[in-house]
Amino acid sequence: MPRKKVKKTKKKIKKAARLCPECGSKYFIEDKTRGEIVCAKCGLVLEEDMIDTSPEWRAFDEEQISRRTRAGAPLTYTKHDKGLTTEIGRGRGELFKVIPSKRAQYYRLTKWQKRLVESKDRNLSFALSELQRLVSFLGLPKSVHEEVAKNYERAVDRGLVRGRSMESVIAALLYTVCREMGTPRTLEEIAEASGVERREIGRTYRYIARELGMRILPALPKDYIPRFASMLGLSDKVQARAIRLLEKAKKFEATTGKGPTGVAAAALYIAAVLEGEKRTQREIADAIGVTEVTIRYRFKKKKKKLGLEEEVEKKVREDYTEKESRLRKLRRKRK
Repeated sequence: MPRKKVKKTKKKIKKAARLCPECGSKYFIEDKTRGEIVCAKCGLVLEEDMIDTSPEWRAFDEEQISRRTRAGAPLTYTKHDKGLTTEIGRGRGELFKVIPSKRAQYYRLTKWQKRLVESKDRNLSFALSELQRLVSFLGLPKSVHEEVAKNYERAVDRGLVRGRSMESVIAALLYTVCREMGTPRTLEEIAEASGVERREIGRTYRYIARELGMRILPALPKDYIPRFASMLGLSDKVQARAIRLLEKAKKFEATTGKGPTGVAAAALYIAAVLEGEKRTQREIADAIGVTEVTIRYRFKKKKKKLGLEEEVEKKVREDYTEKESRLRKLRRKRK
């Protein structure tokens, strides 16, 4: 252990559990600039060449200059180069830092770098910008965005995109991953967002899922409940009641072979009636994108299977009498 003497400094003095072997003092000075721990009484250097474990604040791009960061952005499949971009002439004001006599050469380097980009990178760049638009339009989480981007790159590497439109492949993968990750979107919603026909999305979806080995189970009606309830402005009580009704209906096999969106709409309609937050069948049909006939048919079947006919009719009569009493009061006030 080194035993050189140093002058006392006005640094922060700390009390430690150990003792100085020279004078028996418990007080030490931690000099971070030199990486040393020094006895505050006699100046004995107890430790030297210490590793600095404090954060190393750096700025890797213009966005990080305003805030303190230790590392660059994480790798992500949502960018064609995984976020490790090295591009000449990308930063604002970068041209003004170049020596005037070298600006022509700088322009040529910028142009040639764009020309020498691989076709795969160009394809990914255009496709991932389209994916970003769809994810934003449909309000999907970041996990879905990452997974779709990852699967699209797999499809490009295996040559599955050749001969098909980029938009149809992105839409098909989005439909697949949404179902896989429990945030399903209907074909109508994805077709409206992407501008690709339902039939084309379905055809591409079956091909891509088969080639990439993606086995997707049918979407469950309860996966649609939170989003549909939010669209209709229904409370958490209605959502919970609708999920309980679907679980009960599953035991009686009342949901087998039925479209998940229609079943979810009927469950929400029944739950809203029972919880006193009734919505008309027209309101639910317009918000969800199914027909009133579908909701009415699923509603009758489910009501009969679950034995809720009397309870629902009683609630409807109560709502009707309450509305009638309100109308009478309004008429009296007007008179």
